[in-house]
Amino acid sequence: MGKIICFISDDFADFEITLALHKIRNVGKKEVLTVAYSDESIVSESGLTYKPNLIFREAMELSDIEGLIIPGGPIRIQRQALTDFINKLDQEGKMLAAICNGPQYLGRAGILHKRKFTTSCSIESINQLNVEDPFPRENYVDKRVVREGHVLTAKGRAFVDFSFEIFDYLGIYSNRDEKRELYRDIMDR
Repeated sequence: MGKIICFISDDFADFEITLALHKIRNVGKKEVLTVAYSDESIVSESGLTYKPNLIFREAMELSDIEGLIIPGGPIRIQRQALTDFINKLDQEGKMLAAICNGPQYLGRAGILHKRKFTTSCSIESINQLNVEDPFPRENYVDKRVVREGHVLTAKGRAFVDFSFEIFDYLGIYSNRDEKRELYRDIMDR
């Protein structure tokens, strides 16, 4: 059983990844683990407290990782441990999926410099924060979800579309009718 790793940090937008992680675990039968910079508890944007399963040193030693999911959250400083982990998975051709402001980490790791991407993080927001723009804006595409090879990015409001793009990439739903029915159930509410 392959592992899907989810990066968590203070104030991460847990709602953006809940559907994806639920179906990956329960339909795809994959192990889902959280990774963080330390083993300290983390409080998400919704106020829930999460205890990471792994720190990056431990995650780097795993051999059966299928992908990394990075939720949105505030613009943050990026530590070398995350950059190294992203680059390792990129070199191995593993799924790198980031939503909302999450693509900031892929941008700082250099992953987006050769790929099209999308994000909710506008240049205006970056300028207001007075921080260095982590994105190669010439590769930005104004779409809800962009998939280029093993790299998937999405705007925050497209968390359902993002989940389904991940399902497609991982082959979670081999039965197209089942996938269409789930999508219709979620979107027709």
